[in-house]
Amino acid sequence: MGPLGWPEIIIILVVLLLLFGAKRLPEMGRSLGRGMREFKDAVTTSEPEPKEINTTPTPATQAATTETPAQQPQPQSQPKSENV
Repeated sequence: MGPLGWPEIIIILVVLLLLFGAKRLPEMGRSLGRGMREFKDAVTTSEPEPKEINTTPTPATQAATTETPAQQPQPQSQPKSENV
């Protein structure tokens, strides 16, 4: 099936005119055009690329990694309470 020809386009326009009326068609065309423009702008605008993360260790991070890890706090045992 090929692209739409002039007779098909005219039939579609007449049906739209009958369904929505002469007042609503320009409003619908504007809103459709505005939506298409916003979509195109959203697709074509390039977002800033994230900066590359520097993975080479600096002297400060090398010193921090060579130190002994901090001791993690031991969970304190709570006394059992008897329910009488």
